[in-house]
Amino acid sequence: MKVLVLGATGFIGLPAAQALSRAGHMVYGLARTQSKAKMLAAEEIIPVLGDVDSDAWIPLIATLDAILDAVGGPDQASLARTTLERVTKAATELRPAGAPLLSYIYTSGTWVQGDSRTDVVTDTTPIVRPVELVAWRPAIEQLVVRSTAVNGIVVRPALLYGRSASILAPLFKAASQGRVVWPGTPGGRYSVIHPDDLADLYVRVAEKASLLGGKIFDAANPSTESVDDLLQKLVQISGAKTPYEYRKPENLFEEAVQSTGLVRPYLANTLLGWCAKKPGLIDGLDTYYAA
Repeated sequence: MKVLVLGATGFIGLPAAQALSRAGHMVYGLARTQSKAKMLAAEEIIPVLGDVDSDAWIPLIATLDAILDAVGGPDQASLARTTLERVTKAATELRPAGAPLLSYIYTSGTWVQGDSRTDVVTDTTPIVRPVELVAWRPAIEQLVVRSTAVNGIVVRPALLYGRSASILAPLFKAASQGRVVWPGTPGGRYSVIHPDDLADLYVRVAEKASLLGGKIFDAANPSTESVDDLLQKLVQISGAKTPYEYRKPENLFEEAVQSTGLVRPYLANTLLGWCAKKPGLIDGLDTYYAA
């Protein structure tokens, strides 16, 4: 396949692009700087220099098999909609009549399923009250899966861990400085996923995309993790001087971070044979903290 990864240098996009390349596919990666482009080239990913809102990557749509949208950052709400609009317009204009639909794999997240310490949710649980920070996302998901111009598929990663720690990086940094303090209250639980396992799912989705149009996949480990246990073990590993503490969230991002999601995915395992293999967050915390 010929696959373009938007956000190819990011925490989600880079492992996905690497995994697609290892699987034998021709992978293009969007890079905003020459140094990032050089890094992609060293990974045998064909760099495309430009921003997601530039035209640098649009001509590729004429012959691509799939696009993986793994764009992050504070402007996701506006970029997600405009990127989809640009892709569908280009696919309509640049691809010949009768050509297979371009597969478009959009990266959402399990925060759309809300905050509950009692309700278990799955890939097909109706969205009722998403976390406020991502309240815009369900509408984008529906635009993707209902599109007639592209073969739209959605992947929803849970809280990411491992490598540079993603959202957990501030927690690890504070622990290294002697204090484990985190937004929330006792009793919360996290659904989590390692970027390597997520990358494996993206490869499987891309390779069978022609059979998966309109599907939404949750990407999470089969078991949730206690936030209390996470913080307690982090105190032990880091040598923090005081017991862990919770504090009140100070903004919408921290409100999202303190939310509990009891996610039990089944579709990726049933349809694609996918299952997470990396050690869980707490089981592998010594390794992940050291990273």
